[in-house]
Amino acid sequence: MFQFNHQLSIQTNALSIQDPSAVNHVPQSDSPIMARHEVQNGAPFQAQTVVYNSKKFEDDLKMFGLKIKKHEDNIRILKTQRNKLDDSILDLQVNLGKYHSSSSPMIKDEDHSHVDSEEETVENIIKQEKSAAGILCVLKTRHANQTSHLPLTKDVLGIVATLGKVDDDNLSRLLSEYLGIETMLAVVCKTYNGVKALETYEQDGSVNKSSGIHGLGTSIGRHLDGRFPVICLENLRPYVGEFVADDPQMRLDLLKPRLPSGESPPGFIGLAVNMINIDNANLFCVTADGHGLRETLFYNLFSGLQVYRTRADMLQALPCIRNGAVSLDGGMVKTNGLFCLGNRVDIDVKFPKSYVRSNLPLNYVETEKRIKEMKWEKERTTGDMEREQGLLDYTKQCFEIKKQELLKFLAESSSSYATQVISLSIYGLALSNILLMELVSTFQILPMVAEWNM
Repeated sequence: MFQFNHQLSIQTNALSIQDPSAVNHVPQSDSPIMARHEVQNGAPFQAQTVVYNSKKFEDDLKMFGLKIKKHEDNIRILKTQRNKLDDSILDLQVNLGKYHSSSSPMIKDEDHSHVDSEEETVENIIKQEKSAAGILCVLKTRHANQTSHLPLTKDVLGIVATLGKVDDDNLSRLLSEYLGIETMLAVVCKTYNGVKALETYEQDGSVNKSSGIHGLGTSIGRHLDGRFPVICLENLRPYVGEFVADDPQMRLDLLKPRLPSGESPPGFIGLAVNMINIDNANLFCVTADGHGLRETLFYNLFSGLQVYRTRADMLQALPCIRNGAVSLDGGMVKTNGLFCLGNRVDIDVKFPKSYVRSNLPLNYVETEKRIKEMKWEKERTTGDMEREQGLLDYTKQCFEIKKQELLKFLAESSSSYATQVISLSIYGLALSNILLMELVSTFQILPMVAEWNM
């Protein structure tokens, strides 16, 4: 584009420096020949260049105009889709509200101990005073109103220990020990932007203690020391296989271990990734790609970890253990060839206990899932609208720049050619009809462009 403009500049300058008086000083007998030479090699050639360049400007403006219309149409379509999603979400939420407001309870908790278990997990995290997880849990439980809209916390999904539940305390302690206290206290963010918001740095690379989570911790009397792990869901490689059919918990359809004989190993209970219970809100559409926590977070934490009844069962199944195994009596194999011996260690932070919901309407979970999917789709539609708006603004800017370039070019060309045509007319020289038509057509663009400014 810069070469094209430079070329135009040279051409228009060449036109403007031609001196009409030079024609007057040509001898009488030589003037027709010289003038004819000028017509052949000067004005007509430059006129054709003006016509060509003007047409090029006009084509560019038409192209930008079509792009503007396309982006505007896309925004209208996306806005209509988003409005329809809003209406559908509202209708489904009204249906769920009918379940909760029914005279006969539709949802009953068979065991309220899960409430105590969850609160115990959170309190144990808060006791980790110099941890990022402890700071975030304090903010959530004691300062929720003040921090709910902070950019720092809005992308934080939670702490690993609070995002899953298990059926019994023994399995909870076992899986928590397998992951370790550092991983159990890891902060989980949806996107990398959330990770960046947690911490900022000085020019020398040192941590800025007055901003991010460090600054928040100081404001509530907690100081964060040392490193802390943060898991970014959008950067994890998700499970790409199938899910167990008709399973409301969206368990992964992973291959079960098999002995060389083809039989299942004695004492095999299941895969750890499928023994974690996840809240419905986190089962699907947690990430921008529509993935849930099981196929992202817990699949990356546990992979193919196998659970056995006894240590003896686990050791007997070693030939078919690839990604580690644990047994309910405390046995643990981290990976092939890496055994964890000694007494088991109970860590302070563990997964809370699950609870069972009964008398749940058959379509309740499906409705919750559909609402979640629609909200995710709405977020994607909103993102598409923002991108289209950005492209529209950029295209309008390009259109305006190109329009101003055309106006300037035509103004300069018009002034130059008026001088040349008058000079040639003095000697009775006639331009070809075709060239005159091209010039007239060229300079008739000026009124059209003037209308664009109105």
